[in-house]
Amino acid sequence: KRSIGFLIIPMEGIQPATLPNHVAIIMDGNNRWASERELPGVSGHKKGVERAREAVEFSVKKGISVLTLFAFSSENWGRSADEVNLLMKLLYTALHEEVPNLIKNSVQLNFIGDLSQFDKDLIEQMRNSEYLTRCKKGDKKLDLVVAASYGGRWDIVNAVNEIQKSNQKKIITEEIFNSYLSTASFPYPDLCIRTGHEKRISNFLLWQLAYSELYFPDLLWPDFDDNQFEQALNEYAKRTRRFGDKSNFKM
Repeated sequence: KRSIGFLIIPMEGIQPATLPNHVAIIMDGNNRWASERELPGVSGHKKGVERAREAVEFSVKKGISVLTLFAFSSENWGRSADEVNLLMKLLYTALHEEVPNLIKNSVQLNFIGDLSQFDKDLIEQMRNSEYLTRCKKGDKKLDLVVAASYGGRWDIVNAVNEIQKSNQKKIITEEIFNSYLSTASFPYPDLCIRTGHEKRISNFLLWQLAYSELYFPDLLWPDFDDNQFEQALNEYAKRTRRFGDKSNFKM
């Protein structure tokens, strides 16, 4: 399936009515994947970058409109200095190498999170990458949202602070509050996938995932290939989303 404006053109597999518009992924398990193979941790992270690239290409192929990847959490700053430095270098390299592919595939890159925590060179690289991937109206095939130095609690507290700065005098509604979140430009995720053998969302998009479908494949992120992504979409297609509707509730 692919989208052109509001025109939906079916392709193989999942039908439009059952395809998530926005998929969010918690990419967990790179270090454990490397450890299980007696490889250095960097090998797991590099493989994780490859899987992220594949997930982007798969999303474009399927016609998913938004893909959000949890790349680096607020809590990840607590890891060893060596690992943090390694992750920063990988992010810088990945941006340098992947931007041409994003442009080629009409993928628009967006960063969310407390980017002020990164060094100036990396921030400049992030902003430049966002600028270079801006798509002309009607050409965009996918919004790729990368959550970096991101935490759901940070997002909520930051929104509250921004509302206070705005001198908002009206009663704060959910719609107003949402407009101050870092994801305000995007719809809420329909499906959240979390790898790594864990069944929790780990401070990721706490407000936005309120009614998202959650999927926990029993594997590590470097093993999450196109077939696994397809399985996640098939599982999503089987579910009935009620958004808190109690019309079918029986005592």
